[in-house]
Amino acid sequence: MTTWLITGCSTGLGRSLAEAVLKAGDNAVVTARDLEKVRALVREYPETGVAAALDVTDRDQVQVAVALAEERFGGLDVLVNNAGFGYRAAVEEGDDQEVHGLFATNFFGAVSMIKAVLPQMRSRRSGTILNVSSIAGRLAAPGSGYYSASKFALEGMSDALRKEVGPLGIRVSIIEPGAFRTDFAGRSLQQAATKIDDYAATAGPRRKENDRTHGTQPGDPAKAADAILDLVRRTALPARLLLGSDAVRIVGSELDDQRREIDHWKDLSISSDFQQDG
Repeated sequence: MTTWLITGCSTGLGRSLAEAVLKAGDNAVVTARDLEKVRALVREYPETGVAAALDVTDRDQVQVAVALAEERFGGLDVLVNNAGFGYRAAVEEGDDQEVHGLFATNFFGAVSMIKAVLPQMRSRRSGTILNVSSIAGRLAAPGSGYYSASKFALEGMSDALRKEVGPLGIRVSIIEPGAFRTDFAGRSLQQAATKIDDYAATAGPRRKENDRTHGTQPGDPAKAADAILDLVRRTALPARLLLGSDAVRIVGSELDDQRREIDHWKDLSISSDFQQDG
């Protein structure tokens, strides 16, 4: 039986994944900063589910949650770093303390979880780590520079991690959802208080009060959870898994644009090489 530890399970994708994992008969440590938000869920699965209070920026709580998986189920097979939140601001508008908090959760929180689970995964020479990023980890929209930066950081770290632990039998994959019908663009979305008029036409349309996407997103979190379950059960994992038709379209277009730009500037790029004699 597979044992999962999933961060950020109070709502959204984390909640849907926890429900799917438990319904499938697997073990799960279901976590949230507010323990009461996940108690009812694990109560339905007393043999296979356990709830834990977890703020991923709290190193002590991280260690307790990982130890709980070992104590209750004998070890951990799958870590899903799902906890995170969005932040809207033009770069100039961003509040330093808020941006530090964003990185503390979206990036350093995931790093803390990974460091906590790797010793036992290395000792068993097995395990799967899924880091939930976003299509914002591939491209950045005006007003989402800091959020994208936190996801770019997560993806860069994940690429190196995959190459470091792959020979040890540990799998690492990045999950890149598009727009899903969760609280991400609603309750969970934060933004800077500062609003500079010169950015009204660029970052402005993405400010929370102007964003009309909440509740209309194409992605179904329950189907995303099923896709992640399917992924973990496969022998080979992709470096990145896009989730949602919009994700495939948007990231595909971005990669095409990047390829065209590389080709357009190729002559100038290669002009910086040393010239070979003869």
